[in-house]
Amino acid sequence: MEITYEVIYSDRKKVSIIVERDRSIIVRAPFGTSPLVIEKLVDEKRFWLFQKVHHPQKYPDPPTRKEFVTGESLLYFGRNYQLEISPEDFDGVRFHSKFYLSHKKKHNAGDLIKSWYIDRAKEKLPPRILDYAEKLGVKYNKILVSDLKYTWASCTPNKTLNFNWRIIKAPWDVINYIIVHELAHLIELNHSPAFWNIVAVQVPNYDESRDWLKKSGGKLEQI
Repeated sequence: MEITYEVIYSDRKKVSIIVERDRSIIVRAPFGTSPLVIEKLVDEKRFWLFQKVHHPQKYPDPPTRKEFVTGESLLYFGRNYQLEISPEDFDGVRFHSKFYLSHKKKHNAGDLIKSWYIDRAKEKLPPRILDYAEKLGVKYNKILVSDLKYTWASCTPNKTLNFNWRIIKAPWDVINYIIVHELAHLIELNHSPAFWNIVAVQVPNYDESRDWLKKSGGKLEQI
């Protein structure tokens, strides 16, 4: 099997290989790493990469689009809430045990609901991130909530934490795992045993959250 991959160089200590949600293979390497070293490492992991790229749960079929009619369900913190199309004219989305959207704004439903989710993520995530950062004794430069296409979150070399707005739909246990996972990278860059020990102390059931993302992560993509 031919392996196609992208190499991203940065100020890091070791080479790592990840498979993104679009099945692309990314190699992250320290500045100055020889292409031959990278090629040899990719070749050694050829079978593992083949399994990852063809994993049926990690890469399910594209999600179906919502119809945005009364009775449609929308996820929020792991629970399904009904959408009601209201005859009342109002801007944006309202939420009171249900999602409410004005009939006059129904043509723009996808964008309005997405904007509501992003606003909630920007409101709800930072306090929880700060709480876990204090528990771990780490500091970050800033938090971004973005429309990430291929990952749930990331931690850059300059200590910027970037979170996919879609995770606000997941249960809190899963969100906690994603947050701690990125904060732990401020201590351990790679997924070493020490890294997972850090995660386990803060989120003892992280395996369940990881499994949830593998099996149900596709639900978060639906809009």
